[in-house]
Amino acid sequence: MKFSVFQVSRKGGREKNEDRMGYCYTRESGLFLLADGMGGHPEGEVAAQLALQAISALYQKEARPIVKDVAEFLSQALMAAHHQIIRYASEKGMLDTPRTTLVAAIVQGTSATWVHCGDSRLYVVREGEMLTRTRDHSYLEQQNAGVIRMDRINRNILFTCLGSPTKPVFDVTGPVQLQQGDKIMLCSDGLWSSLEDKVIVQDLSTKPVAEAVPDLVEAALRNGGEHSDNVTVIAMEWETPDSFESTRGISTDTISDGVFASTIQAGVLDTLVDDLDDAAIERSIAEINEAIKRSAAKKG
Repeated sequence: MKFSVFQVSRKGGREKNEDRMGYCYTRESGLFLLADGMGGHPEGEVAAQLALQAISALYQKEARPIVKDVAEFLSQALMAAHHQIIRYASEKGMLDTPRTTLVAAIVQGTSATWVHCGDSRLYVVREGEMLTRTRDHSYLEQQNAGVIRMDRINRNILFTCLGSPTKPVFDVTGPVQLQQGDKIMLCSDGLWSSLEDKVIVQDLSTKPVAEAVPDLVEAALRNGGEHSDNVTVIAMEWETPDSFESTRGISTDTISDGVFASTIQAGVLDTLVDDLDDAAIERSIAEINEAIKRSAAKKG
């Protein structure tokens, strides 16, 4: 499996950055994650981090080296992340729970499947056009889609998220068959709320992800002004042999069977994964870092 990937997270005009993103992979599977901790509730950044840690820990346990039922895994992992946030709030005796959006995609074989809850988005761009994107779990998006008719509420408000007292509403999409050069981008609302979809598609279509992602983030920050939201993006380009050697490409061919790689901060989730500890995660990260160094040395 070969792909190029680039990720950026900027605080913008906010006091702190409550967004979190990262990716994990084995020899035959890749997981891409992004969460946007919600303001107006305590410790949004904790909710986002817990969501990523929970899902990546479960992915490490399941991807051996592939996830057998991707849609089922994404559904169960999202709910596990939700319960982990609720458990955290309960243990801390919090009157209000931390909350976060989530979008997660698994690329495996020649297809991609994703889940989302809230208004963090996933875009798929192919040959200069937007193949698809997620629909936000906001009243505005649902009304535009003809699902609901509501006129007396703030239509931009989300009606679901992870960490809320009610069960999260989420959508699983896929599998979508990938073609060479397809680009998948996950982003927080700090990006898409400041840029039109056509601008996003144009940049992703005309530039490598290592150039398109930082350019889009800078444009969103400029448009957002001094009060810009956090802006976070992670994007990958699927199997690009012609450009692979000149980009930040990752080839999982160098990964040994049983090795799990992750850019997500390690965390011990004893209530979710019995046999996972910090040492095991750190060993996996060290192995992947060595694999990337070997790949970079070959390019040089």
